[in-house]
Amino acid sequence: MTARAARQAATTTGDPRWAAVVACDPAADGSFFYSVGTTGVYCRPSCAARTPRPENVAFHATAADAEQAGFRPCRRCRPDLPPLAERQAALVAGLCRLIEQSAQIPSLGELAAHAGLSACHLHRVFKVVTGLTPRAYAAAWRARRVHAGLAGPAPVTAAIYDAGYNAGSRFYAESDRILGMTPTRYRAGGSGMAIRFAVGQCSLGAILVAASERGVCAILLGDDPGMLVRDLEDRFPRADLLGGDAGFEQLVATVVGFVEAPGRGLALPLDVRGTAFQQRVWQALREIPAGATASYAEIARRIGAPQAVRAVAGACAANALAVAIPCHRVVRSDGGLAGYRWGIERKRVLLEREAKG
Repeated sequence: MTARAARQAATTTGDPRWAAVVACDPAADGSFFYSVGTTGVYCRPSCAARTPRPENVAFHATAADAEQAGFRPCRRCRPDLPPLAERQAALVAGLCRLIEQSAQIPSLGELAAHAGLSACHLHRVFKVVTGLTPRAYAAAWRARRVHAGLAGPAPVTAAIYDAGYNAGSRFYAESDRILGMTPTRYRAGGSGMAIRFAVGQCSLGAILVAASERGVCAILLGDDPGMLVRDLEDRFPRADLLGGDAGFEQLVATVVGFVEAPGRGLALPLDVRGTAFQQRVWQALREIPAGATASYAEIARRIGAPQAVRAVAGACAANALAVAIPCHRVVRSDGGLAGYRWGIERKRVLLEREAKG
C-alpha cells in the first residue's frame, strides 16, 4: 500500500461512519452515503455487498453529492430510491387500499400479481409491515366495516353484505368472534346482555371485575371506583350491568388474589375482545413468564411485525384485562418503564412482586 493509500485508509477507518458501513447498519441509512473508487458506485450504509477496502472509500452527505462526484448508484441497495422499508410500506399501503375497495377479497395470487412479486415474497412483506397476513387484514377490514355498518340506520342484512360477505350465514358463523355477540344485540349496544360486576379494593387501589357469560371481560384498576364503573358503562352502554351475587364475589376474590400474586396465574375463562392485531399482541403478552419482561420492539418481532412497535404500544393501551393480559411486563428497549394504562407506579409494584416470586 502506498503512503497516500495508507493515509486515506487511516482517515476512513477513523471516521465514525466507517463502523456503520462495516456493520451494514440500516439505522444509518439516509444520514450519509459512501462511494467506492474501484467500482465507481455509491451505496447506502446498509448495503449487503462485500465490505470495500477503506482506502477506496469516500463519504458523501447526499446521493446527489455522490453522483456529482461521478459515481453511479449501486444496483444492489439502490441508494437513488427511497429506503426499502419505505418502498415496502408504500407497496403494502396500496395493497391495503385494493383490499378495502374490492367487492370480493382478492386472493394472495391476485395481490402478488398486482404488486409484481411472488406470492411467498408478498405474504412475507405484507406481514412484516402490517403484522397481519393479507387474509387476516381483509378479515379485520370486513370486521371494521360491519362495526361501522351496524352503527348506522341500515338493516343488519345490508350492513353484512356491504362489508363484503357473500352470504349472511358465513357472517353469522363468525359474528361471535367479531362482535362478541349477535349483530342485533351489538347494534343495541349490548342490550339484553348480562354483565355482572363488582368493585372492591386491593393493594393497588380500586379494582373492578366484570364478567359476561363467556368469562371475565374486564379487570380495571384505578383510584376512583366511580370512574371504573363509568368506564365499564362506556364499554357496554346498553348491557344489563348487574351487581355480583355471593358466587360472583368468590370470582372477584380469586381475581384480587391473582392481582396480589400474579405469579400464581388465573385459572378463569377470559372474554377477550379486540381486533386481529390486538389479539396477536395480547397472546404474545400472555406468553411472557412472570418475573420476565420484553420490550415493545421484541413483542413486535415475536408477532412477525418488527415495524409495528407503535401499534404494539397501542394494543397494550387498549387492554381492558389488567394483569390477566400482562401489559405491565412490556418495557422500553433500555429496560425503563414506559406508559401504563393503570399508572406507572402500579406497573412498578407488579414487576417488583413478580421479581420476588
